[in-house]
Amino acid sequence: MKKEYDLSKMKSRRNPYASKLKRQVTIRMSDDVITYFKEMAEETGIPYQSLINLYLRDCMAHDRKPDLAWR
Repeated sequence: MKKEYDLSKMKSRRNPYASKLKRQVTIRMSDDVITYFKEMAEETGIPYQSLINLYLRDCMAHDRKPDLAWR
């Protein structure tokens, strides 16, 4: 490999994966929910936000709906 490359002549192009990037959102969650996922994160070594995303993605893939019946 060369020690230096001349990138000044390269043409830029749009990121083809930009549409698949994650979007940052603010969401309010109960402390017990956050604690649950943080404990799971320590056990698995996966960041808790990634675990929450994986869980929500699994719910979406299996068309799971929350129980909205108020007791």
